[in-house]
Amino acid sequence: MIRFQFVEDHHHAHRVKRMCQLLGLQRSSFYKWRASRAARQRREGADAQLVARMREVHVERDRTYGYRRMTAELACDPRVVGPVNHKRVARLMRDHNLVGVHLRKPFRTTVGDPAAQVFPDLLERDFTASEPGARFVGDITYLPYGTEGKNLYLATVIDVCSKRIVGWSIADHMRTSLVEDALHHAFNNRGDISRSIMHTDHGRQYTSSAFQATCRQLGVIQSMGRIGSSADNALAEALNATLKRETLQGAKRWSSASACRQDVFRWIVRYNTSRRHSALAYRSPLDYETACASTLDLAA
Repeated sequence: MIRFQFVEDHHHAHRVKRMCQLLGLQRSSFYKWRASRAARQRREGADAQLVARMREVHVERDRTYGYRRMTAELACDPRVVGPVNHKRVARLMRDHNLVGVHLRKPFRTTVGDPAAQVFPDLLERDFTASEPGARFVGDITYLPYGTEGKNLYLATVIDVCSKRIVGWSIADHMRTSLVEDALHHAFNNRGDISRSIMHTDHGRQYTSSAFQATCRQLGVIQSMGRIGSSADNALAEALNATLKRETLQGAKRWSSASACRQDVFRWIVRYNTSRRHSALAYRSPLDYETACASTLDLAA
C-alpha cells in the first residue's frame, strides 16, 4: 500500500511504468488500487464511525467486552448502520487497543469439614436446565479492599438455566448466615424454590446443620461436587472470576468497603439486566428468562 501511494504521489513527475519497475509492482495492480480508492475511503469512514461507537460501548460496559460480546452488542444497536461481523470488530478492537480485562490469581475461600455430611452430586458438571428455577449453584468469593488486607465476602445463588444471579449476600464474614441470606434472597426473588437443586462445594457453610435446615425449610435439594474439584462447580467459579475481573480491572483491591459494595451491586444489576452472556446466545439473563416465559406460555 505504501508503494502504491508513493507512485500515486509522484506520477506527475515520473512515469508510472518506470516507478512500478523500480518498486517491483505490477502496473495493473497499481491502477486497480487507484480505482478502488473511493470504496476504500468509504470503508475507512464507516470503520471510523464504528470505532467511535465501539469506544462508547467499551466505556458503557466498564471496558469488559471482548470482540464477541462487542459484536453482539453492535449487531443490536440501532445507531450502527449495516451488518457487523466478528472479524471486523476483532480487527478494529486490535487496531485501536480496545481490550477487555483479564483474569487474576484465585484466592481460596472453601474450607471443608471432613466430618460433615456429604450430599451426592446431582449435576455431574451438567450446568444446563430446561427452565428457570430448576437448578441453582452457589459459592462464596472474597472481595479485597483497603490497605490492611481486609476482605468482604460475597455469597451467590445462580440459576443454571438463565445464569441469573437470583440471590446474593455480602458481609465482612464467612459465617453460615452469609449463605443462608443468599438462599433466602433467591427464595424472595423466585417465590417458590421447592424441589429445586442447590449445588455447592464442600465448604463448612454449606455442610452446616443450619444451612441444611434452611434447605429443608425451603424444600431445596442439596447437591455437592467432589472435594477439591473446582470444575464440579465451574459455573459459580467462572462468575466469581468474571465479577472481579470486570470490577477491579487489574487493580488488586477496592479502596474501601463501601466502594466494594457499590461496585458489586452495580455489577450484579448490570450482569442480570444487560450484560450479554455467551452461553445464552449473547442475551442477558433477564432477556433469556423473558424468552423462556414466552415459549412456555405458547406451549401451554
